[in-house]
Formats: sequence, structure tokens, C-alpha cells
Amino acid sequence: MMSSEDRDRLQAVLEALPSGALLQSQADEVLAVNRRFVAMFDLDGRADLSPGAPMRTVVQLVRAFSTTDTTDVSMPHAPDEILARRHVHRVAEIPLTDGRTIRRQVEPLRRNSAYLGALWTFTDITDVKRREHDLKRDNAALTELARQRNAFTAAASHELRTPLTSISSFGELLADPAFGTLTSEQASFLDAIRRNAGRMQRVISDLLLTTRMRAVGPELEFAPVDVPGMLAEALLDHMGELEAAGVFAVLDCEDGPALRGDRHRLRHVIGNLLENAAKFTPAGGRVSITAAPRGVHWDIEVADTGIGIPEKYRHEIFTGFVRAPNARSGGYPGTGLGLAIGRTVVERHGGTIAVGGREGEGAVFRIRLPIAGPPAGAPDDPSADAPDSPSAGAPDAAPGAASGDAEVTS
Repeated sequence: MMSSEDRDRLQAVLEALPSGALLQSQADEVLAVNRRFVAMFDLDGRADLSPGAPMRTVVQLVRAFSTTDTTDVSMPHAPDEILARRHVHRVAEIPLTDGRTIRRQVEPLRRNSAYLGALWTFTDITDVKRREHDLKRDNAALTELARQRNAFTAAASHELRTPLTSISSFGELLADPAFGTLTSEQASFLDAIRRNAGRMQRVISDLLLTTRMRAVGPELEFAPVDVPGMLAEALLDHMGELEAAGVFAVLDCEDGPALRGDRHRLRHVIGNLLENAAKFTPAGGRVSITAAPRGVHWDIEVADTGIGIPEKYRHEIFTGFVRAPNARSGGYPGTGLGLAIGRTVVERHGGTIAVGGREGEGAVFRIRLPIAGPPAGAPDDPSADAPDSPSAGAPDAAPGAASGDAEVTS
């Protein structure tokens, strides 16, 4: 027999639990319950919960709260069936008729393999389940919105490409001396048309690339990349923009081993950083590209003396369509796609990209790429598909039986 002191101590332990609790004896009798259990199932005055009271009555009262279909023969629903399965650890989520959801856990109590009874705990998880439901619903809505956005982006981009191609073609024809000499004013107008048509073509290309990357990721073709040569090509590709902006450019690249990567995609990443530098750096400013091998990586840095990036936005700008406030308010054109594309390409190479510097004094973009390329088995690693690449308790229903019982700114 349990002493009065031991019984008080046991009751104090049960009352300290954050859940409703019932302690069952090996003879299927109530040993003790806490106030949370009584309140949870409105048992005050409706059931004998004193030590030694039969569990069968409690089971019936608690089970009346459950919405479980008792015609389901796969679930025990008679009190005797429920109590017969008390010897194993069990967990179930029980929907109640009043809209609550309770997680019930049964933990058998043993000493030296001898069964002594079981501890039943009941936790109200209604708010948790509601949040899970809301999250699933919101995720489904976001997924559909993303699908619609990608479909619209692809359709709009394709629709815009045809007229832009015509504009660019006619612009080239008008520039041909065979069609007559243009005045200086006409030539400046034509230059603006061709320049902006080219910019729109690049924006469309970025939109299409972003849509494709969301669907399947960028398609990378890995081969040895001469880093100094790749950087020199990127700088030459954008020298016209830098000169037009009145920005001085410097390339300082050490010799080093070839990098395993996609030369075209990496040059596009560096080119986007140079475009940004030309756009956000006032005339008379400076853009520098420095690169050197450091251990098993190539470190590449593109720095400018432009408007810089506020510290709180230095992570967000690598998300598509996000631009820093000083870029938006300054009237600088852009979509916010270039850095998002760049981050994806760098990460698919197994590398990292980050930005530093100081707002008002310039931005510093730092890229670190593994010389050996992405780890084996990475999504874009061609060796990933190579042939030699490594590639308890019984079911239960508790008191209240439940179904599912189981254990860049551009």
C-alpha cells in the first residue's frame, strides 16, 4: 500500500505536469489524476476518480468526446479492447467533438520487466494543428501564385521578344549609311533606341532564365576554366558601359590553377556585377576586379566606389525582384534579378557570394569558388550519375480512441 506521504508526493508530481495526466494501475484501476485531466474532459462530479476506481467508466466518458467513427473495425472501441492494449507505448492525436485536438500518449510503467501500470498524458494541440493547417493552406496558395507568376513571366517575355527583335533590326538598318546620312540629333535618338532595346532584351533574358532556374535550375556545363582569361573577357564585354559611365576599371588577377566550372555562366555573374558597378558608380569613380587562388578555392572580388548597399539589405538583395532602397529611390533602372541569378549559379558551383563595403562609399562583392568544382553528387555535378558513384508496439485506441494511432540589385 502507498503511504499518505507517497500519495501526496505523487499527486504533486502529476499536478506539476503541463498536460492532463492519469496514472493507471496494473489492475486497470485509477491511481491518481491531475486537475488538468479533470477539466479537459469535464469529469468533475461525473466520474469516480478516486484511487482504486475502475478505469472502464473513465474510458467511456473520455471516449464520448472523440469524433472517431466507432464503426471502424480497424480501431478498438470497446473499453475492454482499449484497456487490453495498455502494455505498449502509444501516441495518438484525438479530434474532439468540440473542435479541440488532443495528443494522447501512453507510457507503460515497468520495473525489472514487471508491468506496474501506465501513465496517460493528454495535451491540447488545437492551436498547433490550426497553425499547421493554415501553413499548409498558405503554402498551397503560394505555390499556385508562383506557378502563375512563372507562367506569366514566360508568356510576357516571349511576347515581348518578337517586337523587340524588330526594333533592334530596324535600328541596325537605320544606322546603315546606305539608307541615308543621319543628323547628329537623329543619330543620338537612334543610339538611345538601340541602347534601350538592348537593355530590354537583357531584362527579358534574365526573366526567362529566372523562370527556367525556378523550374529545373540552371543548366551548367563543367569544364576547366582559366580564371584570369574569363575575368578579362567579362571586363572587355562591359568596357563600353564602364567607359560610357565615366568609370575607371582595373583588373588584378594572380595566376593559378584552372577552375572546374561553367565559363559562360561565371562570366555572366561577373558581367552582372560590372553592369551594377557602372550603373551605381558616379562618373570619375573606380571599379576593380581582384582574384587569387587561396588554398582549394579561387577568391574573386568586384569592388566599386558607388552608392553602396545598406547593411540590413545585404542578404535580401540576392532574392529575386528585391532592390535596396537607395537603388529604388535613386531612379536607377533594374529588375533585381541579376544578383539572384548570380547567387544560384555560384551556389551550384559549390561556392558562396556575399557583399560588403559601406553605404555611400561603395560595394564589395566577394565570390569564393572551389577549384575542384561542386562536391561529388551535387545537382549539377556530371559525375553524380556515373556508374561507380557511391550512391514497435501494437495498434491501439486510448481513452478516446483516435484514427492514425501510431508511433542583388540589377
